[in-house]
Amino acid sequence: MWIAFIVTILSYQPLGGRDPAAFNLGVAILLLLVIVVSATFYALVDWHASRIMSSIKTLIAEEAAVIRDGKQQTISAKDIVVGDIVVLSMGDRVPADLRLVEISSDVRFDRSLLTGESDMIPGTLENTSMNALETRNLALTSTFVVQGTCRGVVFAIGDKSVMGRIIGMSGESKFKLTTVQREVWFFTKIISGLALLLFCVAMIVWATWLRTSYPTYETASEAIINSIGCLTAFVPQGLPVAVALSLTIVAKRMAKRNVLVKNLATIETLGCMSVLCSDKTGTLTMGKMSVQNVAFLDAQYRLDDLMAYEQEAPAPAGLSALHMVARLCNGAKFESGSDNVPVVERSVKGDATDTAVLRFAESLKIPSLGLDAVSLLASNEKLFEIPFNSRNKWMLTAVRELRSTAPSADDSEPAIWMLVKGAPDVLFPACTTVMQSNGSCLPFDHNARRRLLALQEEWSTQGQRVLALCRRSLNDVKLNMIHATSANDVEELMYAELQNLTLVSLVGIRDPPRADVPNAVAKIRRAGVRVFMVTGDFKLTALAIARQAGIVTQEKVDTLEQLRSTDGTTRFIGATPAEIKPNENDPIRALVLTGDDIETLEADDWDVVVGHYTEIVFARTTPEQKLRIVEQIKARGDNTVAVTGDGVNDAPALKASDIGVAMGSGSDVAKEAAAMVLLNNDFSSIVVAIEMGRLVFDNLKKVMIYLMPAGNYTEFIPVFANVFLGMQIALSSYLQVCFCITNDVVMSISLMYEKPEADLMLRKPRNARTDRLTDWRFFIQIYLFIGLMMWPCAMSMWFLYMKQQGLGFRDVILVYDKWTDGYKGYSIAQLTHFVSVGQCTYYVAMVFMQYGGLLSVRNRRVSILQSNPLWGPRRNLVVPLGMIGTALIAVVNLYGPGLQDVFGTAPIPGMFWGIPFAFALGILTMDEIRKAIVRAYPRSIVAKMAW
Repeated sequence: MWIAFIVTILSYQPLGGRDPAAFNLGVAILLLLVIVVSATFYALVDWHASRIMSSIKTLIAEEAAVIRDGKQQTISAKDIVVGDIVVLSMGDRVPADLRLVEISSDVRFDRSLLTGESDMIPGTLENTSMNALETRNLALTSTFVVQGTCRGVVFAIGDKSVMGRIIGMSGESKFKLTTVQREVWFFTKIISGLALLLFCVAMIVWATWLRTSYPTYETASEAIINSIGCLTAFVPQGLPVAVALSLTIVAKRMAKRNVLVKNLATIETLGCMSVLCSDKTGTLTMGKMSVQNVAFLDAQYRLDDLMAYEQEAPAPAGLSALHMVARLCNGAKFESGSDNVPVVERSVKGDATDTAVLRFAESLKIPSLGLDAVSLLASNEKLFEIPFNSRNKWMLTAVRELRSTAPSADDSEPAIWMLVKGAPDVLFPACTTVMQSNGSCLPFDHNARRRLLALQEEWSTQGQRVLALCRRSLNDVKLNMIHATSANDVEELMYAELQNLTLVSLVGIRDPPRADVPNAVAKIRRAGVRVFMVTGDFKLTALAIARQAGIVTQEKVDTLEQLRSTDGTTRFIGATPAEIKPNENDPIRALVLTGDDIETLEADDWDVVVGHYTEIVFARTTPEQKLRIVEQIKARGDNTVAVTGDGVNDAPALKASDIGVAMGSGSDVAKEAAAMVLLNNDFSSIVVAIEMGRLVFDNLKKVMIYLMPAGNYTEFIPVFANVFLGMQIALSSYLQVCFCITNDVVMSISLMYEKPEADLMLRKPRNARTDRLTDWRFFIQIYLFIGLMMWPCAMSMWFLYMKQQGLGFRDVILVYDKWTDGYKGYSIAQLTHFVSVGQCTYYVAMVFMQYGGLLSVRNRRVSILQSNPLWGPRRNLVVPLGMIGTALIAVVNLYGPGLQDVFGTAPIPGMFWGIPFAFALGILTMDEIRKAIVRAYPRSIVAKMAW
């Protein structure tokens, strides 16, 4: 457009001579207007994208836990002031710059947002560097606590923080082109290069042949203006605007469904999704856990049975030890100020598992055993704690019973206990005794282990998460100087003493699947997307939830042993990575792997996992293993991988995936790493996201097929005839540009509001590497079908009008410089008027033929009779509005006095307003016949050429 503008200005001055044509200046101004409008529009799109980013940022670090007046309370992060003591735990985003004053031994920070380094940084109380970004005794704004807990004093907030100063220096990030925009840009570069080549050829032909052989045919200024048609005709000026506007419209649709995307690129990528790796807790399940069962070696109880002991006696004595471990070895805490609220309604800060155990322990009050959470907390002092993390899969707390203030004859040291809560398969090897319901202990022998493992499997197959509660006495361990010992030394001691435990009980926790998940999974699978579960939970629990969610439907589920003995081990020998994927005719196969299995997988094993199985559950995985799973799937089968999650342990996989999807209620780390956030935690929103991503691609293809036959092909033919066949140009440069940026854009907007076609979610996912926006079928539809009907029809209007003026075909073509005063008895004024009216007939024919073109591209296969725009399931009232709008633009162009004076437009005879409607009907009819053949003969050559 800049090239066209510059050469048009040159054709006005200095090449226009003493009396330059106002038409040339008008075209130059119009081209400049196109450039300004396009730039303004892109600025608005950029602004819209920045607004979406701002809305994402409002989700993060909205609140902070602080200690004021000796009490912990939750306040808005923006209300933090210097001097506040902030309490942070795993998953929190640091709301201000803090100096650490209290830390757990395993506290770790993610500073990748500031430093770009992905390694976790341990926290210390001592200064380790003079550089604020290097020292480990600071927690910096916008970094994350990925492990452990800590407290810190605020020393800088807002613009005074390290992050604030960096933002002030670096500014905002730039808007990036989407995948589709890059592809369209590539296509536009080819078209633009071809247009520039044809412009140069036209000018060379004029300079070397026409200027010498027909010296009065065209002046240099006229040659430039007419050749400008090569630039304006081949470059679809409305296409970039249509692309960006289409993405923006779909982004707004998704926002209305509570789906926020951080950039427009995410939208189109969603349509390519071929594998969805979903976390379990909080994503597939409600994340609202509750204790359902507890079991000792010799008895198990439902929650209702235990609550009955509040009034009845005697209660099993073993409940005292269970209550102690459940309440004191717990990483969750009740928010202050909620003491008078019922336990089930009290606000809790902590993860879902700890929250369930906390509510259970708090509500367990048995007078006969003296069980009461308040007195238990008052009579015990916490000495040390190792919080739960996804590697250990357990939490450890050391407590000391407080001495009574009353005098006692017993001068023995107060009891010190190690309390441990975690995964049974991890803690069972550390246990040597097991408790019965009466409080007595027996050796944890083979029979006892087998009995409890069977119970764990039974609960797990019901979808319950099973925890083991253990303890041991530390009275024989010297812990008197624990407060004076470094945290690292105490931690090493606790690891060393994690043995000879007593298994107190098992606890079964239920986290029901979200109600919308089974239906959503079924729709996602029908769309050709494989859904895998990737969780840190126990294998049988994960498999049970996967069955309930519809992720696993097969009775037979393979394990690592069957995987390595299947015929799939030889199937992919010598195959390229793109070929490693299930075939359409393959049976559905299911597989379950644990984290230990993943550690042993070789490249050939991964080929079988990714290429042979449709249903997979990855259980007991660590964050590193989740990341490895995503990377291995992405490396095979041309997969576009999406990952859903809500926890800290999901963040590495979310960031590494093609599309990270976080839940709105998830951790700040997860939302920061994800590309998309489901604000209402609705898993079914993923179905909407996939559909919208596919709809973007579909509608963009329709827009391009609509724009190109008229806005590219039909506009170029008059330029070709003028330069090479010596005919007066049948469509002026003004009408070419005006048609592209007004008529075409107004009509194409209706395509952006098209609803998804019926089979959209039944198609296979688009392969982002091989399935291009423009392919050979696309060009056949444009140049050999629709375009091949449009330009002869439009040109026939030009010749028909000239015939009515007494100028036959041979009187119009190959005329060159004969078109001058006295030609065929007409004055130059009459001949000029004939050209002006003829150009307008050509323009009007294009305008109304596009009615047929628009109605043709609305559907790829379905007839207009089942998808008309006025009523029914495919109703789109923007279509008739666009038709009215483009007709009004044509009327203004032909009858506007100012436009007539500057650009030489003129009214046309009434019949030329009516005939093009017949052409439009003909184009629509021909396309209806093509669609009927495609539907009736899906294997015919016509069907294979269908776009």
